[in-house]
Amino acid sequence: MSEAPASAAQPTKKSMDAIMALCKRRGFIYQASEIYGGINGFWDYGPLGAQLKKNLRDAWWQDMILNPCWGRKGPNGSRVRCVPLETCIIQHPKVWEASGHVGGFNDPMVDCKESKGRYRYDHVQVFVPETGDAGDKPVFAYVGDQPSEAKQRKKAEKLFGVIKSVALSSIPQPWARVIGPDAEKPGTLTEPRMFNLMFDTIPGAIRDEANKAYLRPETAQGVFVNFKNVVDTTRVKLPFGIGNTGRSFRNEVTPRNFTFRSREFEQAELEFFCHPDESVEWYKFWRDFRMDWWKAIGLAGENLILREHDKDELSHYSQGTSDVEYRFPFTAPGFGELEGIAHRGNYDLTQHENTSRTKLKYFDAERGELLPNGSRKGEWYIPHCIEPAAGLDRGALALICEGYTRDESRPSPEFLKLHPRVAPIKAAVFPLVAKDGMPEVGEKLYDELFAKFGNRGFIEFDEKQSIGKRYARMDEAGCPFCFTIDGDTLTNQTVTVRDRDSGQQERIGIDKVSGFLGEKLG
Repeated sequence: MSEAPASAAQPTKKSMDAIMALCKRRGFIYQASEIYGGINGFWDYGPLGAQLKKNLRDAWWQDMILNPCWGRKGPNGSRVRCVPLETCIIQHPKVWEASGHVGGFNDPMVDCKESKGRYRYDHVQVFVPETGDAGDKPVFAYVGDQPSEAKQRKKAEKLFGVIKSVALSSIPQPWARVIGPDAEKPGTLTEPRMFNLMFDTIPGAIRDEANKAYLRPETAQGVFVNFKNVVDTTRVKLPFGIGNTGRSFRNEVTPRNFTFRSREFEQAELEFFCHPDESVEWYKFWRDFRMDWWKAIGLAGENLILREHDKDELSHYSQGTSDVEYRFPFTAPGFGELEGIAHRGNYDLTQHENTSRTKLKYFDAERGELLPNGSRKGEWYIPHCIEPAAGLDRGALALICEGYTRDESRPSPEFLKLHPRVAPIKAAVFPLVAKDGMPEVGEKLYDELFAKFGNRGFIEFDEKQSIGKRYARMDEAGCPFCFTIDGDTLTNQTVTVRDRDSGQQERIGIDKVSGFLGEKLG
């Protein structure tokens, strides 16, 4: 298992403002409803962003469902088996009662009567003197990784000199001396109150509390409530996984950091069911594979770690949880969660069995007492579940942040080093000039590449502006290879191939272009 090296040199911090500007300029990500001023916590994906996320989703689907784990053998010595599922955003309300979301999916919040801000109670810290008590002087509250932190720190140091940070919960109420994170006057924070993170809605014609339903806060529960259906209607046998991708919704109180913490987001989750005795080994297997997977699509390096949760972080039903974490520009030098791999035990199936009164135990004919005829008696049990749960929006953001590169020696210094598998534009074909038969040759090559690779991303054809500007445009979009048709192409049937990352160029036969690109895309 990988861990962050204790003394590793910190990488050069990238500008999140520059990354967001590039995302807007090149059509990766837009603010939702931007012409109306936007809506906090919601983001739309432009043409390149939509294709980038689709490529990421397709890579997950291929490597988790169609060809799980690249054909690796599992702890039981057999190939990993998984099947897909697609479940509704709105499920029966009792699904969320059984899962614990209705009763337990709450965060304690405090409001500020001056700034109208709302903050998670357990996230608010207070700057106080390093030694002694503040007396009747005000103390300064902040939320980490927010602009208020630096502002409040400066005020506290001016008043107290040497300061320390403590949790707001350690300050006796009422908080008459506490200045809220975005306030100017003390005593404006309210007492904590519980805030449910689920969006509710009312399907049907009668709009009353009895008909209330919820937008799902995760895709996983749709898998658990269909476990019996999948077992009864397919030929899968344990151990096996059920994969599901789709939109989820959480009424985040303070959505922030671009698409990292949003109110609408997309998940890619696998629920892998196995015998309890094998569950720990399967947990380790999936933990390690998911780390390898993120490395393989472009996140290999010091910005990616695998962090095992401490025991006091685990849910009461979990025997282990690990997070694949990425060092985003807004978390540096720390890391932010990209994916969680959780050993969920048999908690979810047990909860749904008890609530629905539907038998969700699995009959395993290959286990149990050995009978005289050589067969097994069989065994009934509720399977344990290992859950690798990834955020596709966070994954796309991590790929963009990792790929964002500045090289001041290049004519256009910004470019995206996206892995060819996820790059939205796979290749570009450029006639050097729009005459002398070059556009016609270029269009023929474009048609060939489009026919072969157009189902995996965009193939661009562009004959306008200088070749340098066209290269720069493709660099910013993350296109890995450009093929240029020039005068030599017309005489010796070769083209210039330009590599995005190095800027190096080489010549290959025009009849070799398709094979070259296929090999690079994998």
